[in-house]
This record gives sequence, structure tokens and C-alpha cells, in this order.
Amino acid sequence: MGNSGCGVYRFADISIPDSIKTVKINFFENRAPYINPQLSPRLTDAVRQKIVSQTKLTQTNNDNSDWVLDATITNYAVSTTGVSQGQAAQNRLTVTVHIVRLDQKGGKTVEYDISRNFDFPATQSITEAENAKFPEMIKGLTDDIFNRIFSDW
Repeated sequence: MGNSGCGVYRFADISIPDSIKTVKINFFENRAPYINPQLSPRLTDAVRQKIVSQTKLTQTNNDNSDWVLDATITNYAVSTTGVSQGQAAQNRLTVTVHIVRLDQKGGKTVEYDISRNFDFPATQSITEAENAKFPEMIKGLTDDIFNRIFSDW
């Protein structure tokens, strides 16, 4: 970890302005057409844990924190991606999360979408696929959200 002359500290491929000390991470809302009831709480918790464990930021519930993170799960949908002999051979679960990062010190708001695909055999039900893919889903989305938050300040 080191300070640079421009007021930014860098640590393991992330950059945070020196003036940013606290972050409020609001609960991730689920507004997808299909709702997996476990996704919002598990993803919110995973992102909170990663930010607290891998940055210098202190998580707070205070409305005047330096950064405020809001997220909405906007898509959770299954589509067919592979066909064999006229039948579905592979399906894809697509999850999209809209992130809003408000820098209350700098007065800047940044918004972006994170989307991940998870393929599974058409022989599996959506419930079976969710059970099999859920840990990968949470880890992948958490990593993508974290990387995006700290690479675009």
C-alpha cells in the first residue's frame, strides 16, 4: 500500500481517493421479473464483506457517509442457448445488477450495469441450476461489482 502525490491510495489493483473513508451499502433491491429470494440478501452481504475486508473503507449506516452504494437486480432470466436435434440442449441464466455509486464528498454519481451469464444443461430445472450455480453466481457478481466500483472513481 502506498500513497501517491495525487491523493489516491492503491492497494491490490484498487484505487480509492484519500478523502473517502466511509461507505454506506444499501440493501440490493430485487426488481427482476423473476425473483430468487436468496439473491438480494446474499449478494448484498457478499459485497459488504468484500469491501470491508479488502479496502480501508469503514462501512456505516450513516446517511452522510463519503460514498453511498445502491444496487438493483434488474434481470434474472433463463434463455435457451443451445439446440440439438430441435430440442434445447443448454440454457443460460442471465443476472444483471444496476449499481449507483454516489460520492457525497465530490458530488459525483456513477452508474453502471453488471451482467453475468451462467450456463446449465437443459436437462436441469431452473431450481436445480440455481442450487448448483448459486455459489458461482454470488462470487462472480460480487467480484464484478467490486472491480467496477473501485476501477471507475
